[in-house]
Amino acid sequence: MQAQSVKPNTRTFSIAVRSCTCLSSVFQVHSQILKLGHNSDSYAVSSLVHSYSNFGEPVLARRVFDESPNKNVVCWTTLVSGYCLNGLIDEAREVFDSMSDRNDVSYSAMISGYVQNECFDEAIELFRNLKSCQNMKPNVSLLVSVLSACANVGAFEEGKWIHNYIHENDFRYELKIGTALIDFFSKCGYVMIGYEVFSQMPYKDVATWSAMIQGLAFNGNNNLALELFEMMEKVGPRPNAVTFIGVLTACNHKEWLNEAWRIFGRMSKVYGIFPTIQHYSCMVDLLARAGQVREAEVLINVMPMVPDGAIWGSLLNGCVMHGHVELGEKVGELLIQIEPERGGRYVLLANMHATAGSWDDVVRLRKMMKERKIVTGPGWSFIEIDGHVHRFLAGDKSHPQWADVYKILDQFQS
Repeated sequence: MQAQSVKPNTRTFSIAVRSCTCLSSVFQVHSQILKLGHNSDSYAVSSLVHSYSNFGEPVLARRVFDESPNKNVVCWTTLVSGYCLNGLIDEAREVFDSMSDRNDVSYSAMISGYVQNECFDEAIELFRNLKSCQNMKPNVSLLVSVLSACANVGAFEEGKWIHNYIHENDFRYELKIGTALIDFFSKCGYVMIGYEVFSQMPYKDVATWSAMIQGLAFNGNNNLALELFEMMEKVGPRPNAVTFIGVLTACNHKEWLNEAWRIFGRMSKVYGIFPTIQHYSCMVDLLARAGQVREAEVLINVMPMVPDGAIWGSLLNGCVMHGHVELGEKVGELLIQIEPERGGRYVLLANMHATAGSWDDVVRLRKMMKERKIVTGPGWSFIEIDGHVHRFLAGDKSHPQWADVYKILDQFQS
């Protein structure tokens, strides 16, 4: 185009910038934008901000944004997304709060950024803020992000509001929103509501089927999960590696162990999917739970990859469950070498030594934990009231109403 002396316009630069596959080519296009005086065009600016952010250069993205005299809501939203992409969530929120004009896409960018950075409570709180805005309706992408946040913190009431909103506004259970609802209801323990959504979806891809199978498996509906997999093989899309994690999880009882081996073999023979470490982890866990601890150890030894802490942890749990003290002690010692920061590993191994009467080893482990400043993570509980999730730790005083909570507890104890 340049060779034939055809002048590019702003749309040309926007496409060119987003087509760059390396940072140096972004610099080249950027220099042409400046040379031809297009640095005030919002299309070019938002494209440059987007590309610099994608290449891990948020400082350059911000410089382009600041130097542009003409910034519209798209430019502002692109900068918010760019900061979120690079983990600069506080900076993203600062930009978001500075926007004089926001739309549903702006809210979607900030909420999605919170979810990507695992700031789930903040995502839900901002969604509540959006709901209070007049003349602004959440888009599908935003609802999918909020459902993900709700699923991760157990905010059932907020997720249920989205479900009702979809019904009231005659939304169809399209692919993304339907799959998100299935995941949400499954993680909140209402898997059969998720199954109703699944049944009503006009089109389901492999992610939808996999989410439903995993949801059923994680909630103990093992028979239905396996039946659904059989149906998927007949009428659904081709299963992928994620599907098989759900299916193997569904075989979490010794009566399904032979079925698990059959499915594990079919992965590569029928579908050409070679088992990953997650699939081996499922099999080791199944064998260990079923009491076949030695078989699980053999499988670990023949794996084509180095076993991780999760796999050794499954074997250790099996040793504890079925009284294989000697092997458990050996695995436990290995685990604290692999994961020296995991306090629970030390406690479990110390308990096994105590069971075997090896008190010197118990003292040694307690001393090692003290020297390494290892602390076990406290357990926490939560309750949802009026759509707000409240978390509590034993002895914790971080909750804004902790004084009132302790007064009620004192009444129970008196």
